[in-house]
Amino acid sequence: MAATAERIADTTAPATMPAPAGRAAQPDDQIVLFNHADWSDYERLLEIRGESAIPRLTFIDGALELMTPSWYHESDKKTLARLIEIWALEMDVALGGAGSWTIKSELAEKGAEPDECYLLEPFAQEPCRPDIAIEVVRTSGGLNKLEVYRALEVPEVWFWQQGRLQFYGLEGDQYQRLERSRKLPQLDPALIESCMSASTQTEAIRQLRRALTAAG
Repeated sequence: MAATAERIADTTAPATMPAPAGRAAQPDDQIVLFNHADWSDYERLLEIRGESAIPRLTFIDGALELMTPSWYHESDKKTLARLIEIWALEMDVALGGAGSWTIKSELAEKGAEPDECYLLEPFAQEPCRPDIAIEVVRTSGGLNKLEVYRALEVPEVWFWQQGRLQFYGLEGDQYQRLERSRKLPQLDPALIESCMSASTQTEAIRQLRRALTAAG
C-alpha cells in the first residue's frame, strides 16, 4: 500500500468535539491512519478483512482509517443498540438493524462503517444506505465522519458521546444539529441517556421498560 501510516488513539466525531472526561483509566480505541491512500487500497483492505467487522474502515479524500474498538466502545455500542431496538419493539416502530454495514460510493470515493445503523421498514430490497447511522465517540480527533456520511447521503447520523445522544440531520447537502431524531421523533433522548447510565445492560433494559410502561 503506497500510503503513509500514522498511529493515533482517537475515535471520530464532528471536528471540534471535546474528548470525554473520566476515561483516563480506560484503554482507547486503536486507530491507524494511512495518508495518501487511494480507492484501490480501501477496496483491497475490505477484501482482505472479509466478513469481520474489525477493524472498521473509513475512507475519505485519500485518507484511510482503520479502527479497532476497545471493549468499552463495544459495550456502549451494544447497550445503545439494545435500548433502541427494545424501544422500537415496545413502541411498535418498524425498524430494521444492519449493524456495521459497509456503506460506500466509488463515484464519491467515500466509505464508512457505522457502529450501528438502522432502516425504517419496509425498505427497498437492496437499499444503498441506512436511514440512521450511529457512531460511538470516546475521544476526539480522527476523520470527520459527518463529511463521509454527507457524501454518502445518509439522512441522519447519531453520536453517543460523554453520556449524551446527539442527532444530525441532512438538510440539502449539509448536516444540521437536531434536538430530536426526525426519523424517530417519539424517541426521547433523555430517557435513553438515563438508561445508558445503568450499571449493567440488563438493568438498562429493565429501566427502559419500566419507563415505557409507566408512560403508557
